Amino acid sequence: MSYPALNAYLERLATGEAPSSSLRLSGDGEVQGHIFNCWLGSAFHPIRELGSGEISGYAGRVRGVAEEDRGLPIWTYLDGAASDDESVALDRLCRTLHAINFFRNAGQGAHTLHLNVHDRLLSAVSSNHGMAFRRILDSLGLPLDRIVLQLPAVNARQNWMLNYVADNYRRNGFRISVKVATALQLPSVFGHARVDSVRIASLHGATAADLTNVLAQAAALNVDILVKDDTPALREAAARTGAQVRLQENAGRSVDRLAA
Repeated sequence: MSYPALNAYLERLATGEAPSSSLRLSGDGEVQGHIFNCWLGSAFHPIRELGSGEISGYAGRVRGVAEEDRGLPIWTYLDGAASDDESVALDRLCRTLHAINFFRNAGQGAHTLHLNVHDRLLSAVSSNHGMAFRRILDSLGLPLDRIVLQLPAVNARQNWMLNYVADNYRRNGFRISVKVATALQLPSVFGHARVDSVRIASLHGATAADLTNVLAQAAALNVDILVKDDTPALREAAARTGAQVRLQENAGRSVDRLAA
């Protein structure tokens, strides 16, 4: 699918008609962003269906463009932020870069794009972040319904912040995912938040019975499950419950640029 508004913006960026001190076009067409004296690009981690192995989406991740910056995690860049406003600016820049670099490839079909929302953004709850990001995507003609915003794990005292931000993004047309540390935390998420998917950081300590229980709840609520580890217990639970489970490949399997 082609996105005329995005293509027009890329042409203006290439010719200098859309001058920007924070964005540039690399020689191979990637859009890169500048902040905190670093040029940043995009890497994409494939997300595959548990059973078939078919790719259903990608997770966008920031990468350093310069040799000395490669491999640095996003929080390394965020350490340079002196304020919540600067953290929000970096977070939004990264998500914008990933969206542009993902959708500039016309052959992405119906794949979804999963984008992290950094935990420091949750502390700046007074701003309408959903509307701000939606306006950026609308100006480029990009489809909000193919973007999943992944919110960070929080403790019980922060649930109100998580729900506030999730509701703001949802009202602006985005799908919502939430991270949890373990599978046993899923019932807590289901009890206080309306989400489209949940990413489980680790399956350690969860038995087949535990996974069957929580995946049955996820299936009943039509919530997708995203994990890093493929285990026999997970496959057994998914088969019993019919839950939609996907695997996100690790950083070692990421690709810097998606093929057009």
